[in-house]
Amino acid sequence: MTSLPLVGIVGCSGRMGQMLVQSIMSSDQVQLGGVIEKANHPWVGKKLHDTCPDTSVDIVIGDSPENSFARVNIIIDFSRPSASINMARFAAKHGKVLVIGTTGFNEDQDNQISEYAQKTVIIKAGNMSLGVNLLTQLTERVAASLDPDYDIEITEAHHRHKVDSPSGTAIMLGEAAAKGRGIELDKYMDKPRFGQVGARSRGNIGFSVVRGGDIVGEHEVIFATSGERIVLSHIATDRTIYATGAIKAALWALKQSPGLYDMVDVLNL
Repeated sequence: MTSLPLVGIVGCSGRMGQMLVQSIMSSDQVQLGGVIEKANHPWVGKKLHDTCPDTSVDIVIGDSPENSFARVNIIIDFSRPSASINMARFAAKHGKVLVIGTTGFNEDQDNQISEYAQKTVIIKAGNMSLGVNLLTQLTERVAASLDPDYDIEITEAHHRHKVDSPSGTAIMLGEAAAKGRGIELDKYMDKPRFGQVGARSRGNIGFSVVRGGDIVGEHEVIFATSGERIVLSHIATDRTIYATGAIKAALWALKQSPGLYDMVDVLNL
């Protein structure tokens, strides 16, 4: 019988890391091949079943991809930008498929990932869910259909522990709206507002952010003009959708040539 592809998970102690471990354990298409955490993390050196009570796997949690990911075919990374850059470098050097769900990259980091993708398959997406990626496509189409008299505001809400703002998904939606209008987001972005910021500029794309509690992820794209509003929205109630999307992306990536892809490519939207 053909063995299943082996997956390595970066940041197994995090919310998404634990969800990915559980999703892979219950999958009949992939199997868990290794897990890592950052150096000096209290989980390093322990077995996975000792830190995750619902997991019976005795894989030892490592702190380096060279040791823990030597045998894996795929790496899934929902960690932090600096760690993701290191994973991209490792994946390019060793020919591993890399799926990145991390957000908050700067321009230089994005460029580094693009360079590494010349040597291996990298899928990088601000959001792995089917619903959000459909929302992105709808946002672009609606923005292309409406003139700048319709103000575009993107609102997003996440749990209190999320460190980047606006979310990667919100930025992805903003980029879709900008593409629909034929403009560059960086030049027409209204960042989260505070104080006497003045009236809104015509044609700008605004962002509003909420952080609190255990909100999984909520996004709205509002097209507002005098007399009416059009609202497109997506509400995530379970992180499983992101893990399912990441696994789907990983399996798709195994059949692709080196390059940088996103979920629009994976889902053929």
